[in-house]
Amino acid sequence: MSSCREARGSSGPWPASCASATSCASCRSRRRCSSVAARLKRDDEVLVIAGRDRGKRGKVQRVLVDKGSVLVEGVNMVKRHVKAGQGARQAGIIDKEMPIGMSKVMPVCPSCDKPTRVAFRTLDDGTKARVCKHCEGMLS
Repeated sequence: MSSCREARGSSGPWPASCASATSCASCRSRRRCSSVAARLKRDDEVLVIAGRDRGKRGKVQRVLVDKGSVLVEGVNMVKRHVKAGQGARQAGIIDKEMPIGMSKVMPVCPSCDKPTRVAFRTLDDGTKARVCKHCEGMLS
């Protein structure tokens, strides 16, 4: 199976050969690359580098791999009008956090306190670890 078109019938809508790429030119699938999601994890501190919230820092609450976005507390706030629901929920306007693209945030290194790109190093015991590009410190 050299091409994605040959593999399409056996493995569903996205063939196994497309799984590692951000998009496959031969079958035009738009499956996200899992390695992009691996650089950000829940509870990481991130800095927003683009958009209207540029310069804000926050903690990652959730990583949405299939959408290529993250939910960061206190960032990308929008107002939503909600109806009164069953029970204690009141009607009104609430501020809600919305997901922001992964490419718009950079993780902040806890040891040097700088926004950094993430490198991956294999440790002596064979596990893969996320490392700061500036100070070579471990990212959680």
